[in-house]
Amino acid sequence: MTKPVRVRFAPSPTGPLHIGGVRTALFNYLFAKKHNGIFYVRIEDTDQNRFVEGAEAYIFESLKWLGITPDETVGVNEKFGPYRQSERKDLYKQFVDQLIDAGKAYYAFDTADALNSYRAKAESEGTTFIYNWENRETFDTSLNLSKEALDVRLTNGDPFVIRFKMYDATTDAPTIEATDLIRGNVSFKRALLDDKVLFKQDGLPTYHLANIVDDHLMETSHVIRGEEWLPSLPLHIALYDAFKWDAPEFAHLPLIMKPVGKGKLSKRDGDKLGFPVFPLDWKTADSFSMGYREQGYFPEAVVNFLALLGWNDGTDKELFTLEELIQSFDISRVHKSGAKFDPEKNKWFNHQYLQTQSDAAIAKLYLPIVTNYKADATLDYVAKVVTLVKERANFITDLWDLSDYFFVSPNEYDAKASKKQWKEQTPDIMKELVQVLYGIPDFSSQNTETIVKTWLQDKGYGFGQVMPPFRLALVGAMKGPHIFDISELLGKQETISRLEKAITTL
Repeated sequence: MTKPVRVRFAPSPTGPLHIGGVRTALFNYLFAKKHNGIFYVRIEDTDQNRFVEGAEAYIFESLKWLGITPDETVGVNEKFGPYRQSERKDLYKQFVDQLIDAGKAYYAFDTADALNSYRAKAESEGTTFIYNWENRETFDTSLNLSKEALDVRLTNGDPFVIRFKMYDATTDAPTIEATDLIRGNVSFKRALLDDKVLFKQDGLPTYHLANIVDDHLMETSHVIRGEEWLPSLPLHIALYDAFKWDAPEFAHLPLIMKPVGKGKLSKRDGDKLGFPVFPLDWKTADSFSMGYREQGYFPEAVVNFLALLGWNDGTDKELFTLEELIQSFDISRVHKSGAKFDPEKNKWFNHQYLQTQSDAAIAKLYLPIVTNYKADATLDYVAKVVTLVKERANFITDLWDLSDYFFVSPNEYDAKASKKQWKEQTPDIMKELVQVLYGIPDFSSQNTETIVKTWLQDKGYGFGQVMPPFRLALVGAMKGPHIFDISELLGKQETISRLEKAITTL
């Protein structure tokens, strides 16, 4: 790498940030940090027809939550600012004028009706209409006008777009060759490519022109983007050649594929199968999409999961801190083929990260949920509960179903378990157990277990006669951690109270 690494994430504020976009941002971030470079975010908002209010703020909040922090962006170290394309619109015209002066671009005055008629004619003939080198001089363009006639039309304010002359058979090589850092050598036949619009009737550049100009002016060294932009690569390389600029190096990331079936992961897949495809909740007047943050995912787990969608470090290692990802990341190890999204694997990552949190940290997150259920508990007590049940949880929100009985005495008992475990002689045995528990001064788990097991042995009771109904009385169902860990945390008074309640109720 001969020049400093500068990479960018350049989203359009046309809606919520898809998880595929998040992965693109992440890979750019990892690449920059691996090479002691700069990661910047540029907002590409030249398409005002698709602009969505609140989308830009959503993008920045998502990146902040995930810890993918730009070195430069809107309002932050704007070395090459502005970092919104809509605020740079006055500079693009000079560059498209350069292309016109060099004979690399031209004015096109074709109306929408005329273009539609060309497409309809081609369709009726069983072909596809392409506006390119074969027909550009037969259309309503500056290529057919003298300078004087063109000046008249421009002075009159005739609507126009500016198109790029993609292929000139007299001067251009028949193919455009490029090296992709992931895919290797790629080649495109110029003659099959159309003359893209670079400047629109509204006076704003298209994505292609603005993207190239900004990447050049912002000294972008590498363009790392999604596979869907691969068809645009020949145009972008041709534009760099036309401007006589050095092109950045390119890398096109594989698509994130549906969990089931073929095709690219979409919002519909998440809605259908019940998992998020956006980092944060996204709400509009008539729609709602769930986000990873609000569904209880740790940002570190989301980052770890996404990093392994289409990349690995060549080992079986799956759990990485962000710093470890930076040290291990190698763009050449990104896969060419699409990466299938696995919602269950996603949950697995969150489970792993949940287990690494301290009980006190989890308790702080869980306490509001406990309080929301009108349960009264101290942070210390909640932390002790967390110790016993967190191993079974994937999310903080799972904890209530796993531990509600620690906070609220059961009012109902699982019908199937009651029928199986609560026999005719069970109430008498439970009454005996109550008396045994009353006589235990040290109600710690280990001590209580020792005394109860001694009583069982002395009386000749089997474990199945005592332990399942004991659990049913304390929990209301056949679930939960070690029964004597439960009784210790509930305390002697509450344990006996629940046993007596079960004897009466069942």
